[in-house]
Amino acid sequence: MTLLLALDDTDNLQSRGTGSLARAVAGAIERHYPVWGVTRHQLFVHSSIPFTSHNSCAVIHVDADGREPLDTCLSIAEETMLDDFIEGSDPGLAGATLDQVAPAVIAFGRDAQQIVLTQARARTLAKNLGIWLKGLGGTEDGVIGAMAGLGLVATRNDGRFLQKGTIRKHTGPTPANVLFGAGVDEIMTLDGRRVTEGIIMLDEGKAAKACPINGRTVLFVDEQDGELVAVKRN
Repeated sequence: MTLLLALDDTDNLQSRGTGSLARAVAGAIERHYPVWGVTRHQLFVHSSIPFTSHNSCAVIHVDADGREPLDTCLSIAEETMLDDFIEGSDPGLAGATLDQVAPAVIAFGRDAQQIVLTQARARTLAKNLGIWLKGLGGTEDGVIGAMAGLGLVATRNDGRFLQKGTIRKHTGPTPANVLFGAGVDEIMTLDGRRVTEGIIMLDEGKAAKACPINGRTVLFVDEQDGELVAVKRN
């Protein structure tokens, strides 16, 4: 069983950002339960939606089962987020077991990538399905992105990894076999060729931005002037 914790709208221009905070929360949770990964999911960019730079949410995937582990993880996440609260941010936090993420939550997640949604819809959806959802400051608009994150993760085909295995330890030009050992399951060009060897060109100081695809961790690359250059996808 997988437990999912989704958070959104936790940052402003002075804070460390949603992705960084999600990794910090994951680190705190890992002292109690194994974390499979942390993913980032792109949401709708619109003038009526406040956001700092990209309007994304993050989801922490925890390898645990049962209500007690979920409650523990949510308590850790809430405490970490409140300790990091910056005035002007509007954080929201959601938590659920994977089997709680009904089709309506997936539809909510997809809608959150295309239209402007409301807190009322997010809160009603959470109440009807018994999903834990809470605003942690400001306008609490982050509950919208948090609910959306749960739905997008459940598709198994959205976003990219912020953390998985030891992928973040490798930057710059990196052998394919090293990336496989770090947590990447497959490397593929955008025109469908599988890559099993060679050097993958990552930006200096930047880790591979692999994507969750049908339960696998896939890094896409593009061949440029004879080099395999890692591709960043939303």
